[in-house]
Amino acid sequence: MPLFKIPESVLVVIHTPALEALLLERADHPGFWQSVTGSLARPDEPLAETCAREVREETGYEAPPTAFDDWQLTHRYAIYPHWRHRYAPGVTHNTEHVFGLRVVSRFEPRLDPREHTAWRWLPWRDAADACFSWTNAQAIRRLADR
Repeated sequence: MPLFKIPESVLVVIHTPALEALLLERADHPGFWQSVTGSLARPDEPLAETCAREVREETGYEAPPTAFDDWQLTHRYAIYPHWRHRYAPGVTHNTEHVFGLRVVSRFEPRLDPREHTAWRWLPWRDAADACFSWTNAQAIRRLADR
């Protein structure tokens, strides 16, 4: 495992055909709800493999890399100061690639309590409103157009 996080990540909006989205509550910030997110494990890790790994690690759900829909949406944003210590000195921004994962129906995630403490499925509008991250909220709002 690298000493510092790579400042490139994926955001995976897991949703049902009825446009219900899965949100996870961060263990390190109660009240911060989000979709599955995670940094590349190595600089050359394919993005869809990052998606599959992060979904498996954060929810226990197994999906092959081919199941993820690349929304061709990328955000670059400032890393919150309280999380910058995870990155190399001088790194202040992250590049996030948005993907979707359509599941047949809701499932009960298996959470790692070090990362997340709770989960919930919400209709897309409510899910977008519940997200602490503007990029996550924006991505979920795109579900209606997909």
